[in-house]
Amino acid sequence: MASRRAGALAPYWQAAPMALVFLLFFVLPLLVTLIVSFWNYTEYSIEPAFTLDNYREVFDGCLADLPGLCTTFKTYLSTLKFCLIVWASTLLIGFTVAYFLAFHVRTMTMQIVLFLLCTIPFWTSNVIRMISWIPLLGRNGLINQALVGTGLAGSPQEWLLYSDFSVVLAFVHLYTLFMVVPIFNSMMRIDRALVEAAYDSGASGWQTLWNVVIPLSKPGIAIGSIFVITIVMGDFVTIGVMGGQQIASIGKIINVQVNYLQFPIAAANAVVLLVLVLLIIWALTRMIDIRKEL
Repeated sequence: MASRRAGALAPYWQAAPMALVFLLFFVLPLLVTLIVSFWNYTEYSIEPAFTLDNYREVFDGCLADLPGLCTTFKTYLSTLKFCLIVWASTLLIGFTVAYFLAFHVRTMTMQIVLFLLCTIPFWTSNVIRMISWIPLLGRNGLINQALVGTGLAGSPQEWLLYSDFSVVLAFVHLYTLFMVVPIFNSMMRIDRALVEAAYDSGASGWQTLWNVVIPLSKPGIAIGSIFVITIVMGDFVTIGVMGGQQIASIGKIINVQVNYLQFPIAAANAVVLLVLVLLIIWALTRMIDIRKEL
């Protein structure tokens, strides 16, 4: 009897260390953030209490500004805009790279070599990779010098740096690999006999891609999308550096509030952002069954 009980409890003991790590470093910080979001604060102090004033402050003026848009709502729209553009760009590039590696590179050795080449940028800091764009995109950068030198532009193009374009470019550069890896993993699980059967049935390359490869790659697409969306929605360093501190985002607002020790309002913004991200993830998981990837 004792051995049976020990056998029944064995899986729980095996899972206990990871469950403890999950509780300490994920659940507990989120719980503390939620609690602090209901506290009172002034310019000089933070008082434990229960108040909804922080959430009212997050959306302060939104109802009064209708049919216009309040600052907070505009900031959320700006963040969602970057998220949508970066998601679409990384999905297109990531799917193309993963498809090439999975179906056009025949040997496993070459697949590994090319895959490692994709990971080389991750050997350096995100900040260094962002800063590396400045000598290229700046007013006196290489691209502007080439445009002016060849006569394609009469003067340096200001929109190349410290703009929405430079922010999106940096995001795509930094986070495309998060889309490549799960999609590539899904594609490597596709039975090649299904692809051959589609060709034997007279399907074209595009028909095979649309009706066989993409449906079977959906779990990887969903996982990559979750990675990219969650990172971009909370990012403030990339927008700050590549936007020249001129472009607003929810992540930047939270960062500024934390720097000014306004922890309760920062926590309230973080909770609202978390709810928004969870809604997006919920919508993705409703459309695509990620359990097929596991």
